[in-house]
Amino acid sequence: MCGCAHSPQGETMTAAELSALFFLQLLIIIAACRLVGWGAKRWLGQPQVVGEMIAGVILGPSLLGLLLPDLQSALFPPESKSILFVGAQLGVGLYMFIVGLGFQSSHFRANSKSAAAVSISGMAAPFLMAVLITPWLMGTPGLFGPNVTAAQATMFMGACISITAFPMLARIIHERGLSNSPLGTLSLSAGAIDDAAAWAVLAIVLATLAGEPSIAAKAVLGAGAFAAVMILLGPRLLAPLGRWAEREGAITPPILAVTLMLFMGSAFAMDAVGIHAVFGGFILGTAMPRGMFAREIRKQLEPFTVVLLLPMFFTYSGLNTQLTMVTSASYAAITAVILVASIAAKAGACWAAARLTGQDNRTSLGIGALMNARGLMELIIINIGLQHGIIGPALFSIMVLMAVVTTLMASPFFELVYGRRARRQGTLGRLSEEQPGSERREPGTASRE
Repeated sequence: MCGCAHSPQGETMTAAELSALFFLQLLIIIAACRLVGWGAKRWLGQPQVVGEMIAGVILGPSLLGLLLPDLQSALFPPESKSILFVGAQLGVGLYMFIVGLGFQSSHFRANSKSAAAVSISGMAAPFLMAVLITPWLMGTPGLFGPNVTAAQATMFMGACISITAFPMLARIIHERGLSNSPLGTLSLSAGAIDDAAAWAVLAIVLATLAGEPSIAAKAVLGAGAFAAVMILLGPRLLAPLGRWAEREGAITPPILAVTLMLFMGSAFAMDAVGIHAVFGGFILGTAMPRGMFAREIRKQLEPFTVVLLLPMFFTYSGLNTQLTMVTSASYAAITAVILVASIAAKAGACWAAARLTGQDNRTSLGIGALMNARGLMELIIINIGLQHGIIGPALFSIMVLMAVVTTLMASPFFELVYGRRARRQGTLGRLSEEQPGSERREPGTASRE
């Protein structure tokens, strides 16, 4: 092996040249994501992640490639995408591990009747919408992979429409002091159930793509066995890690090394059975010890993950996004249908379910606004779809646009329908926390979306 790669012009790039280019790419990626993220927070009142999602698109062919194609192709030649891909997979895997660390089982037990209704509605309506629109979408060549069946396409679209930006939802609820409110408990529990169901559906789709029954069985049985062991035995098997951290009073290098080895092994196991590394990271995170261990692990891993690794993922997604495709009449119509269907199915169904279970209209609208945001979760799921050939570049670009629009909607719409009440209840919550004997709550999950 010569350690060389070929440029689009046929010129050979050496390993040293690729290494130098990689560091230049990271400089540009971090600067663009921080700058656009700051602008989104400062001028649009959006979370940092929204700006970073947009920055990834800006660096791709949709804007930089359109305005300065030679510069864009020189900065991100095709041979460098494989390097960015590996960094992106590490980033989303670690991020989902951090999300799993903040996953609270208590969310499932709070307001169970209303939560179940909102969750079921938030899944059923998107899947019904997918059943209605997928046959029409499959009539347009190139949206789905050539070997994808109608059932696989429908399940994938249902998972995409039903997914919720759970970390963003948790962050908004915590920041406004609504963790113990009907809106907070309903949204967190319903969002957690919906996302778990969407990932399970995606796992089924990935398992059936292989065609060979033995390969599909390996994926289903392997993922099922891993999940069962982690859910049923994981907390008990991993508890010594928590006790070790408590004795040391900190996350020492040996503890961090063991944790990262467990993460790498889990990610490898899910990739090896034919699912995806993010499943391994997330499921491992849910089984890890809570308390000081989870809090300190997040402190050590989250800054590196969200500042360096996730921007690589946003950029990799942006390099595969070509919004110029959406400007054609046929694709513009498809984009409009998917966007309207996604918002109506998710926000509308969650609002209606909350109303039918006795919530007032303001609370129900707030739940619908939060549940409708897709955020980073949508980007992860459609990247997996593109990687495995479920969808083509055109539908990928359309779904990126849907993810950005629904995420942009979440904060202003929530502020419009629930903001004043949120601030009032947040003030009361802070006052109660300051009373003697009260404890300040920690954020329930990674504060990324």
